[in-house]
Amino acid sequence: MKARIKWVEQATFLGEADSGHAVVMDGPPEHGGRNLGVRPMEMLLLGMGGCTAFDVVHILKKSRQPVSDCVAEIEAERAEDDPKVFTRIHVHFVVTGQDLDPKRVERAVHLSADKYCSASIMLGKVAEITHGFEIRGNCLPG
Repeated sequence: MKARIKWVEQATFLGEADSGHAVVMDGPPEHGGRNLGVRPMEMLLLGMGGCTAFDVVHILKKSRQPVSDCVAEIEAERAEDDPKVFTRIHVHFVVTGQDLDPKRVERAVHLSADKYCSASIMLGKVAEITHGFEIRGNCLPG
């Protein structure tokens, strides 16, 4: 895997991925940015969220669960001193579907966290990562 980050101007950078997709990153005005894109650390958190949400949906579909929506809501805390690494991250999944099995949703969340989501597992080396979930729609009786 390769990526290319090109400085555009001031604190604006264009990130290009191997897949051919690009994303704009920018700093806040107090650091010379113009607020034209997400901050690099936000991008890291978004990447982790995308990775784990992808896993959860994939695992649920593979286990024939009728999932119709999945949202990963993430809250993170960073260290106060440099380097301001993430110290705590909480991922709360809101999974929607009819007749979802809560045990299968819980299993999907745990499999992503413990086995499949490389981004979560990597960030878990420096931050405490916790997970939770809720089901919207009808679910099977427990």
